[in-house]
Amino acid sequence: MALSEQRFTNDPSRTTVQKSLIDCHVHLAALPEGQNGCYISPRMLKSPLFRFLMWKHGLSPENPGHANLKYVNDLLTELRASKHVRQTVILGMDGVYDQAGQLDREDTHFLISNDHVLQSARAHPDDFLPGVSINPQRRDAVDEVHRCADAGAVLVKVLPNAQQFNPADAKYKLFYRALADRRLPLLSHVGYEFSLIGKDQSVGDPGRLEFALREGVTVIAAHACSYGLMLYERFLPVLLDFAKRYPNFYADVSALTLPNRLGMLLHLRRHPDIHDRLLFGTDYPLSVMHAAAWGRVALGALGHIIRTKNRFDRQYVVCRSLGVGFKSFEMLLRK
Repeated sequence: MALSEQRFTNDPSRTTVQKSLIDCHVHLAALPEGQNGCYISPRMLKSPLFRFLMWKHGLSPENPGHANLKYVNDLLTELRASKHVRQTVILGMDGVYDQAGQLDREDTHFLISNDHVLQSARAHPDDFLPGVSINPQRRDAVDEVHRCADAGAVLVKVLPNAQQFNPADAKYKLFYRALADRRLPLLSHVGYEFSLIGKDQSVGDPGRLEFALREGVTVIAAHACSYGLMLYERFLPVLLDFAKRYPNFYADVSALTLPNRLGMLLHLRRHPDIHDRLLFGTDYPLSVMHAAAWGRVALGALGHIIRTKNRFDRQYVVCRSLGVGFKSFEMLLRK
């Protein structure tokens, strides 16, 4: 059995698997400490989500060194205890850049530096793969692509809503060509953004990623193109269309168990033809919920899901029990 494949039934308690998956969507969080290059704005420190995550993980902003170490150790503990996931891509978060390509600290609320991501991955090479973040608006964006590729980066993550750029802008052509030349996939947030402070939510439209696809970039649309507003999934046609027309288009299943995105998870059950374009992801440290499985899986399978506390494993069993297939990010490492 290939490492990127999984054998499964609709009863995940009877599933036979190898611990072979790579989670392509795990956030590295860090408070500013020494020369790690990270930043969190006072406004972000006061946000309800940030306070909740700090409380949930038992972290204190007053002791950044201890908090940063504990976050990584907690992630390693949960990852190593997983029955299905052996490795994660840890993601950075670039800032906002002005029209001159300089970092705009006024509008940047959360920054996890690429150097910190690369260093963390080097410290735990059996567990972490580095997923850097490069805002194409930055003046040195192309140079940063090559620098990070040379340092071992396996993908580039962007969040246009918070990083305030339009992925469809033609001025980013050289950036996309550099990604294609270095065979670095582009993992882009899709839909509304609630976790970070966003500006123009329209840039979360996955249709704007077509420019990158045409330039030959391997694009991974986060959250399977879910709109993120619970009411309806307006981007489902884009997901199906891109999967049909572009062999370099993929989507991940991260965060699809959350109430605002589970509609897309249920849609995916009816489209097994695109499951080979779905990649496993969790959106760690966010929660993995089981509401989507209620009334849709056998009681035994539901009980197994509820008893599964490990977030990596719960994401696996919820998706599998609903009949949603996916591949491991490893398949893109081989391209």
